[in-house]
Amino acid sequence: MSVVGVDFGTLQTVVAVARNRGVDVITNEVSNRATPSMVGFGSKNRYIGEAAKTQEITNLKNTVSCLKRLAGRSFNDPDVKIEQQYITAPLVDINGQVGVEVSYLGKTEKFTATQLVATYLSKIKQIAATELKLPVSDLCMSVPPWFSDVQRRALLDAAEIAGLKLLRLINDNTAAALGWGITKLDLPAPEEKPRRVCFVDIGHANFTCSVVEFKKGELAVKGTAWDHNFGGRDFDKALVDHLAKEFKGKYKVDIYTHGRAMARTIAAAEKTKKILSANQQAPVNIESLMNDIDVAAMITRQEFEAMVEPLLNRTQVPLEQALAQAKLTKDDIDFVEIVGGGSRVPALKERIQAFFGKPLSYTMNADEAVARGCAFSCAILSPVFRVRDFSVQDIISYPIEFAWEKAADIPDEDTSLTVFNKGNVLPSTKILTFYRKQPFDLEARYAKPEDLPGKQNPWIGRFSVKGVKAEGQDEFMICKLKARVNIHGILNVENGYYVEDQEVEEEIKEDEKEDGEKKDPDAMDTDKKEDAPKKTRKVKKQVRKGDLPISSGTSSLDAAQKAALSEKESAMVMEDKLVADTEEKKNELETFIYDLRAKLDEQYAEFASDEEKTSIKAKLETAEVGALPKTKNVIGVYIAKLDELRALAGPIVQRHFEKIEAERRAVQERIEAEQAAKRAAEEEARKAAEAEKAAQQGSNDQEMKDADAPQTQPEEPAESK
Repeated sequence: MSVVGVDFGTLQTVVAVARNRGVDVITNEVSNRATPSMVGFGSKNRYIGEAAKTQEITNLKNTVSCLKRLAGRSFNDPDVKIEQQYITAPLVDINGQVGVEVSYLGKTEKFTATQLVATYLSKIKQIAATELKLPVSDLCMSVPPWFSDVQRRALLDAAEIAGLKLLRLINDNTAAALGWGITKLDLPAPEEKPRRVCFVDIGHANFTCSVVEFKKGELAVKGTAWDHNFGGRDFDKALVDHLAKEFKGKYKVDIYTHGRAMARTIAAAEKTKKILSANQQAPVNIESLMNDIDVAAMITRQEFEAMVEPLLNRTQVPLEQALAQAKLTKDDIDFVEIVGGGSRVPALKERIQAFFGKPLSYTMNADEAVARGCAFSCAILSPVFRVRDFSVQDIISYPIEFAWEKAADIPDEDTSLTVFNKGNVLPSTKILTFYRKQPFDLEARYAKPEDLPGKQNPWIGRFSVKGVKAEGQDEFMICKLKARVNIHGILNVENGYYVEDQEVEEEIKEDEKEDGEKKDPDAMDTDKKEDAPKKTRKVKKQVRKGDLPISSGTSSLDAAQKAALSEKESAMVMEDKLVADTEEKKNELETFIYDLRAKLDEQYAEFASDEEKTSIKAKLETAEVGALPKTKNVIGVYIAKLDELRALAGPIVQRHFEKIEAERRAVQERIEAEQAAKRAAEEEARKAAEAEKAAQQGSNDQEMKDADAPQTQPEEPAESK
């Protein structure tokens, strides 16, 4: 089972996996650690991620970015009009939802934002499966804390369409906090003062701040605030507007009237912003921007900071709001951790540091911190991984109220109630009690619609309670409903049941008197008897008697819709795979043709007769990709032609192989013979050395014997007479 964490960003997405007793960020097919959050459509297939980015300039009208920010939005939402500034494909209304109209497979098609996200998640699933060499089904994904119920449901639906199960939608800053805290071994004990950390995340399109308290084995989010239209792309836009004005005055070109010129200027602005983060000035050079005109400019950091001054002035608002919600001051914060790609702008860091009056911390990877936290969260929820116990307590972003029709028999009954307040613990469960004689409906909605991003409909869902029936004319059924904001931040009325008031006997505890007052625990009980009968009393309690069926109507897609979209997504995935496989076989055929043609006149020259060469070369001419017949099953034609050419060249290749093999064997035999001769010579030398050593040893022994023999006086010769 795989454990995958996904930081689904506006600009790019980072994927992390839990393995090797840690968390790794994995690379995509071109070895990048982040994949562009983009989908493109073409005449034969779709382009997703890196492929979409590559063809963006030449296919602007059919390429869609900012996928996450379209999820769950209606076409008339003012925020959608903001997104159209950054998306080159035309946005359209699809049954109230925002979607795109593109040219796909030669036809004009419409895709909802949910389908686009599902398409992209299919690619993320493929990247993870390729890296892990395992099927991927479960994952944890990040989401901005300001996402509403309808936006979160859209992401869940998209994941299901892509064949994925979301174990948790976790808020961006909460994921970063989990990644920060789970590795710390010096967190305060539960009874000690918590460590308070402020996480500031500046992404491509939004700016969020969360105040988090840490204790050993747990974190609790105390306050979260945001500016959902403040990020790196707004800094890019300030640069683009400046360059557009300069190019118009200097070169008489208007990039706003030319899509490709605009896209290239945006890319240049993003690059310039990054250079200015480390340098005092940066050159801008774009060749043939439009009308064959080359443009150039020079931007200083001071000029850039002047352009983004209105943005910088908005920096402290979310910081103040987060502290206020947490009921803390700047002095209460121990560390300020900065994450997000947009956090590298020096002026932005200076404003944040000036607000808190203390140095900022950069102990986390700005681009990968959230993905790592998601992977940790997924590992905690996965049964196959053992992770250090670490509880995560988040908070609800918007107050939620329930409304209902007034019961005719209860004239003074309220018709609405705020059940979940902003800042309540997430996940959270509340039990609602109703006295009814017949089935009734509940409606959930956000209590303060003005707090929602854009102009979203505050409606969350409608819940119909069935099976309600009073026994007597004057009696009510006591209905209990379990409302829950779950781990994803989504509201549901999970179940309902009815209870009855019944008298039950309850044992009176020994430490209670008959009047209900507790005895003094230090008083001596002198008249206690072992066999004294137990005292009981009758009390009224509510006893659960049965379940109440509940039918829900929410913004989630129903099972039939999801099944149909999932089937369509699978068909498009297979179409993409067929195109990729066809291209692979085409390249394989072309490589084989060029390779064989060259070898016939070189390596294979002596192994093929002139007739064979002529015949094969003629076949190669007809096998050229451009000369092949156009059929629907092109991949089959490529495979058949490749097999035919391989069979035709087989005898020649075999002859060449046999010669190479014979030469290899001859060389091997020569080497073996040389090695055998060398071993024999070494053996002879060894034997000779041993014989010489033995002879030397014998000589030495004889000398020693002679030296040890007794010495005798030689006889004197007889004197001559």
